[in-house]
Amino acid sequence: MKIKMLIDGGEMKPGPAISQKLGPLGINLGKVIGEVNKATTEFKGIKVPVTLDLDTKTKNFTVSVSTPPANELLKKELGLKKCSQQPDKIKVANAAIEQIIKVAKIKQKDMFCDSIKSAVKSVVGSCVSNGILIESKDPKEIIKEINEGLYDKLIEEGKETVDQEKLDKLASDFEEIQKSQEEFIKEMEKKEEEKAAAAAPATPGATTETTEEKAETKSVEKKEAKKK
Repeated sequence: MKIKMLIDGGEMKPGPAISQKLGPLGINLGKVIGEVNKATTEFKGIKVPVTLDLDTKTKNFTVSVSTPPANELLKKELGLKKCSQQPDKIKVANAAIEQIIKVAKIKQKDMFCDSIKSAVKSVVGSCVSNGILIESKDPKEIIKEINEGLYDKLIEEGKETVDQEKLDKLASDFEEIQKSQEEFIKEMEKKEEEKAAAAAPATPGATTETTEEKAETKSVEKKEAKKK
C-alpha cells in the first residue's frame, strides 16, 4: 500500500489526515514521522513530496522522497516567502543563472530531461510562471540565450556559486525594477480596496441615494448656483 503526501521538509507533525490512514493499519505514527523528518531534513523549510510504501502484514514501511516542486526550491534559493500572483506584471526576484543551474541540478533526477541543459530550461520556465527575472531579463529571453549557447560553459561546469559583485548588481537592478512596479501595485491595491468596499454590507441605518435622487440633488444645486 502506498500513501503520497506533501509535507514540510524535516517538520512533519501528527495530523488527522495521516492518523486516519495509518491508525486502522496498526502502523506506528511516531516512527513514521521520525523517519520522514530524517529523510527530508535537507529540505527543511520547503514542501516535499513523500511516498510511504507500507506492508500492512508486517507493519514495516519505507520512505521515498521526491525533490520539492521547482517553485519551492526557487523560493528557498532566492529567499522568497511567496511567488508572484501576476507574474507577467509583478516581478518578485532577480536570479543569477548560477542559481537556476543549482535548482536544476537538484530537480534533474525527478525530471524527464536527457541533459542538465534541458533541466535548466525547465526551471527557467518555472521562473516565467512565478514572476522571477534571471540576469535582470525576462526568463523567455534567457531561454533564447540558452538555445543560442550563451550559457553552455556555465551549465556544463554545473556552476552554482555567484560572486558577491554580481549579486550586488542584480540586487541594484531589481531595486529599479521594483520602483517601476510601484505605481501599478498601488493602482491594483486601490482597485482591490474599492472592490472590497463595494462588496461590504451597508451600515445599519445608513441610506443610499438612488440615481434619480442624485440627479434631483444636482438639479437643485444648479438652480441655487444660478440664483447666486
